[in-house]
Amino acid sequence: MNGKTVLLVEDEHRLREIVRDYFVKEGFEVLEAEDGKQALLQFEQHHIDLIVLDIMLPEMDGWSVCRRIRKESGVPIIMLTARSDEEDTLLGFEMGADEYVTKPFSPKVLVARAKTLLKRAERAGGQPDEHVLSLCGIEVNKLSRTVMMDGRDIILTHKEFELLLYLMEHKGIVLSRQHLLDQLWGYDYYGDDRTVDTHIKKLRSKLGDKAAHIATVIRAGYKFEE
Repeated sequence: MNGKTVLLVEDEHRLREIVRDYFVKEGFEVLEAEDGKQALLQFEQHHIDLIVLDIMLPEMDGWSVCRRIRKESGVPIIMLTARSDEEDTLLGFEMGADEYVTKPFSPKVLVARAKTLLKRAERAGGQPDEHVLSLCGIEVNKLSRTVMMDGRDIILTHKEFELLLYLMEHKGIVLSRQHLLDQLWGYDYYGDDRTVDTHIKKLRSKLGDKAAHIATVIRAGYKFEE
């Protein structure tokens, strides 16, 4: 995991310092920002592998930062919040967050979740001789983690990319919401299956007329149909 760069966006200096130290001990390079504008500037100036993003920030809140980044990048994002409201969690996923951590939290657990998220991104990279999957006019490049649809680029979040790729790799197979949660969010994820529904909704909206290939199977789950 060495060599990975984390952008840590948190306005509480002491908390930011503690979390930074935990990441550094695990071999990460850490860039810091204490407000939303600084976060966007760091993102534009550096290669970032993962973002840890607090919601309540001065200048520009975490929702706005996440929305801006998602317009051009699928970099994994873990959002931090002092609230445990379920609607906040769903809103975070709708904005494009990949994980959601409620304060107070264990920095050690946060780093572990970050490492798991990055490992899943690496596993989705595939092998050089089979790194492009093309079905129904949708072309997924596992190495560059890009998606093209009828020759034009489609910007997906990290989790949307994983979801589309997994559905396409298992075309014709009905995948339950729980199965998708286990495979893409991890067995230790405590959210409910509405998280999957939210991501499917966002993915379909980006696929436009190709959205019909992601079929809902009543009381069963979803499947990719050719």
